[in-house]
Amino acid sequence: MHDHKALSLKLRASRRFAWHWAPVVVAGQSWKIATASDPDGMLLDACQRQDAGESGVIDPFWAAIWHAAAGLDQYLQSCDLVGQQVLELGCGTGRAGLSAALSGAQVTLTDGVSDPLLLVQLSVWPIRQSCTVRRLRFGKDRLGERKFPWILGSDITYLRSFWKDLEHTLRQHLAPGGCVLLSDPFRSIAHEFRDWVQARGWCYREEKVVTPGDQKRPIRIMKLQLHEHPSSC
Repeated sequence: MHDHKALSLKLRASRRFAWHWAPVVVAGQSWKIATASDPDGMLLDACQRQDAGESGVIDPFWAAIWHAAAGLDQYLQSCDLVGQQVLELGCGTGRAGLSAALSGAQVTLTDGVSDPLLLVQLSVWPIRQSCTVRRLRFGKDRLGERKFPWILGSDITYLRSFWKDLEHTLRQHLAPGGCVLLSDPFRSIAHEFRDWVQARGWCYREEKVVTPGDQKRPIRIMKLQLHEHPSSC
């Protein structure tokens, strides 16, 4: 039964786009992540369709394994996540959520677009008992009344137009005393996000992570907590 479902997922993904297994080190161990084979071509196709006037076409930024996810993966190795409930927003390839699951957490991986969730289900298949994969659009969807002590996001603050809905989603899903970890490759817009989110009642701290083999591109880890429920994270 399980093998049949995995095969069905592979076929559904293959009907949507070309994909392959990419070897990646996640949570300090070798893993294979299901990855779109031609993310640049997918983006070009989306742009051409948008230029032709087609509505509802979403840029497939999820198709690449973003460097910010590697930095968050590395940072999570310093966190005690065993038995913790973790929510990943805008998961894309799911690398950060997968890292949390491999570190002992129960993880809900979400994205606002359905296509990447097909590949994420394949990537987490060997540890599916620790992972739930759901669609969640910032400001529109909600996972019932569930609250999470940890919320993760890799490079999801790069557009100002996302911020209001993202912040609303964080408030809906963060447990009292919980911690939000957002990563980005030191984009200049994140300085603006820092001031914006602090003005809305969030405690903000940040750290720098340098990933092995890529010391010239450090990753910023933004740590957010609500002032009314402070704790250490």
